[in-house]
Amino acid sequence: MEKTKEPWWKRSVVYQIYPRSFMDSNGDGIGDLQGIISKLDYLKTLGVDVVWLSPVYDSPNDDNGYDIRDYQAIMQEFGTMDDFDKLIDEANKRDIRIVMDLVVNHTSDEHAWFVESRSSKESKYRDYYIWRDGVDGNPPNNWGSVFSGSAWEKDEQTDSYYLHLFSKKQPDLNWEHEPLRKDIFDMMTFWLDKGIGGFRMDVINFISKDTRLPDGEKHPGQLYGNGSPYFINGPKIHSFLKEMNEKVLSNYDVLTVGETPGASPEDAKVYTNPENQELNMVFTFEHMDLDSGPFEKWDVQPFDLVALKENLEKWQLSLHETGWNSLYWNNHDQPRVVSRFGNDGDYRELSAKMLAICLHMLQGTPYIYQGEEIGMTNVKFANIEDYQDIETLNMYKEKREQGIAHEQIMAGIYAKGRDNARTPMQWTQDGGFTTGTPWIKMNPNTSIINVDDALDNPNSIFYTYQKLIQLRKEHDVIIHGSFELLYPDHPQLFVYKRKMGQEEWLVVANFSKDIQALDWQASAGQKVMISNYDDPQLDGETIELRPYEAFVIRL
Repeated sequence: MEKTKEPWWKRSVVYQIYPRSFMDSNGDGIGDLQGIISKLDYLKTLGVDVVWLSPVYDSPNDDNGYDIRDYQAIMQEFGTMDDFDKLIDEANKRDIRIVMDLVVNHTSDEHAWFVESRSSKESKYRDYYIWRDGVDGNPPNNWGSVFSGSAWEKDEQTDSYYLHLFSKKQPDLNWEHEPLRKDIFDMMTFWLDKGIGGFRMDVINFISKDTRLPDGEKHPGQLYGNGSPYFINGPKIHSFLKEMNEKVLSNYDVLTVGETPGASPEDAKVYTNPENQELNMVFTFEHMDLDSGPFEKWDVQPFDLVALKENLEKWQLSLHETGWNSLYWNNHDQPRVVSRFGNDGDYRELSAKMLAICLHMLQGTPYIYQGEEIGMTNVKFANIEDYQDIETLNMYKEKREQGIAHEQIMAGIYAKGRDNARTPMQWTQDGGFTTGTPWIKMNPNTSIINVDDALDNPNSIFYTYQKLIQLRKEHDVIIHGSFELLYPDHPQLFVYKRKMGQEEWLVVANFSKDIQALDWQASAGQKVMISNYDDPQLDGETIELRPYEAFVIRL
C-alpha cells in the first residue's frame, strides 16, 4: 500500500497580514501591496511559508475590507491587479505562498449583485440575498447583528427587509440559490488560477441558515434575540462545503482554513476529516472566549489557565489522527496575546516568548499575526474618536445610550477591542510604517518595540519565533506526535508531553510572574531544544521555574 504524501500545510507556519496596517509604500497612511512586497525578505528571514492576507478586494471599507464590492478587483488604496500579480511572483521566488481571505457569507451593499437585487422583486439577482417581508411593521424576526442593532434592514425600494448578520452594509448571501453558488465558485477559480496558495474562509459556517428563520432566545439585558443556533453550522453547511470542494478546491493543492465561530471539536472533526473532503482545518474560538462573560465579549473575565489547558487539551486529543488543528493566539479580531494571557509590563519579552513556545509545540498549523513576533501590545487610546473599528464604535454608542459610563466601556475596549490588533506595524523607533499620517494612530510604544531593534538583538522575541519555525520543519514529533497534558489543575504551569515512537519531548511553561516549583527527575540524555532563559536549571529533584520561564526538553 502506497504511503500517502504528507500535505505541505502540516509543516507550514502561516503569517497573517492585515494589509491596511502592515507597510505603506506611498505615504498615504494606508498599508498596501507594494509595502508587503518590500517586506517579503523580512518574512523569509522569519521563516514563514505562507502569508494570509486579510481582504484586499475592492471595498467601500465599512468593515475594513470585509464588505466586498467587487471580488475580482483590488482595492485602489492597496494598489492594482498588477501589484497583486507581482506579489504572487515575488512571494513564489522566496517559496512563500499567498493565501487569500474568502468572504462569501455576505457582500457589500454596493456590490453589483445587491444593487440589482434590491432594484425589484423580479430581479434575477433577488434570490442572491435573503429577503423577507416585515411582520406587523417589525423585522421578520428578533435576531441581533454581531455589530449591534437588529440583523434586519428595511429597504424602501421594495418595501421588504434583508438579513445582515454584520453591518447593514453587509447583506447576507443566500447560499440556497444555485446560481449564486456557481458565481462564487467561478470567482474562487479566478484567484486559484492566478496561483494563490489557498483560502482562509471568513465565518464560513454561517453560510447555511435555517430557512424558517425563527426568533432567537432573548437573554436578560439583551435588546435582541440570539439567532446563532439558526445560522451557525446550519442544516446544509456540509453539503455546501463538499460542493465547493468538488467543483473548485479539489482541482488545486491548496490550504483551506475555515473561520468557524461556535464550532465544537465534534463539528471540527467533520469539517477537517480528509475523508469528508471539506476543509483542511478550522479556527476554533473556544479558547478566545474563555475570558468573556456569558452573553458578550466585552464583559471581561479574569484569565484562567486551568480552563485554557482543559480547552486546548480537548482540541488536541479530539482532532489527533482524525482532522487537523490551527494554532493561534491573535488575529485581526483579537487583542494582543502578550497583553491578554502574558504580561506586557516588566515581563513582556519573557512572557511573549513563553506564549510562543507553549503554542508552537502543539499539533497543528501555527498562525503568527503581524507584530506578534516582536511582542506588540494592546493600545489604550483615551478618546473613542481615535478608534476606527465598526464593532467597537457601534457597541460604544449602544452602551452609552443605555447609560453605561465611558470609563466602564473603555475598560472593555482596552481589553478586547479589535483595534488593539490593527494599529500599524512597528518597524522602527519612529514607526516606519508610513511617511504620512497613519489611518489609525500608532501605538506610542514603537520607540521601544520595533522590528529594527528586534533584528539587532539576538535574544529578541523574533529569534524565538524563528527557531520555533525551524524546529517544526526538522522534527516529526511536533507534526505527528501524541499529546499528553500533565498537572491539569496547576493554576500557573502549563506542562505537556509530545510523543512519537521513541521520541519524547516535554514542554514546560510558567504563566505567572511568581517562582513555581516543579517535581523533576533529571535524565542523562535530556537536551534543551529551546528556552526563553539562557540557562534552564534542570538538576535536582525539584526545579524552580522563574517568572514566565518556558523550555522544551527532548527526553
